[in-house]
Amino acid sequence: MSVNIDPRAAVHSNAHLGENVTIGPFAVVEADTVVGDGTIVGAHAIVNRWTTLGRECRIAPFASIGGAPQDLKYKGEKTTLTVGDRCDIREYVTLNRGTQETGETIIGSNGLFMANTHVAHDCRVGDNCIMANSAALGGHVHMGNFVIIGGLTPVHQFTHLGEHAMIGGGYRVTKDVPPYVRAGREPMSFEGLNSVGLRRRGFKPETIALIDKTYMLLYQSNLNVSQAVERIKAEVELIPEVKTILDFIAKSKRGIIPAHTHR
Repeated sequence: MSVNIDPRAAVHSNAHLGENVTIGPFAVVEADTVVGDGTIVGAHAIVNRWTTLGRECRIAPFASIGGAPQDLKYKGEKTTLTVGDRCDIREYVTLNRGTQETGETIIGSNGLFMANTHVAHDCRVGDNCIMANSAALGGHVHMGNFVIIGGLTPVHQFTHLGEHAMIGGGYRVTKDVPPYVRAGREPMSFEGLNSVGLRRRGFKPETIALIDKTYMLLYQSNLNVSQAVERIKAEVELIPEVKTILDFIAKSKRGIIPAHTHR
């Protein structure tokens, strides 16, 4: 096993380091951690106890990975953070472990967490997500795959963000954001489809058209949510993406973001 540990780093003897791992100067890797093959932990970064990092991650200087949850109910019990493969975690990012409520925080693969972003306890973050500078997730937030959050955006605890959603920077997220949409403004509201993102990810034009028809009925038909859902079921072909939207709405506990109203 080839491991490159700077002599000024502090790596616990009980840490498990994969092949071709690099640990930079003054970095700290605590006990009961796993650092996957090819991962780089930069100078002054810390990988806290009970953290698992996947393969080929990049941890920038001064990041804090797997710190204790910022929750007054936490009393030091064992909880975990698991990060997938090929995540790029930049300067001063903080990723917290879970609390006893779920026991874990889980982050998928291929994520980009720009400087100063924060993922709180018990969150679930999907694959291929991007959080721009200083965006922050409260506890128990769920992000689907391919979600993008703009900079300086706080996401309220227990909020769910649907897959392929794009959220503008500098706005508060206090309600659930459905899949495939663009959201912004204050208060946060539906602004249309994330059509550019969907095309880039290979969604067929006919699929995008059906998603668009679904949201036209939901947000532009002067119906309440329950009425719109019944119209969608009756009038829109129930392809998997439409079913994903309907399932998201059915499971929403905070309620979904409203349509934008012009003032």
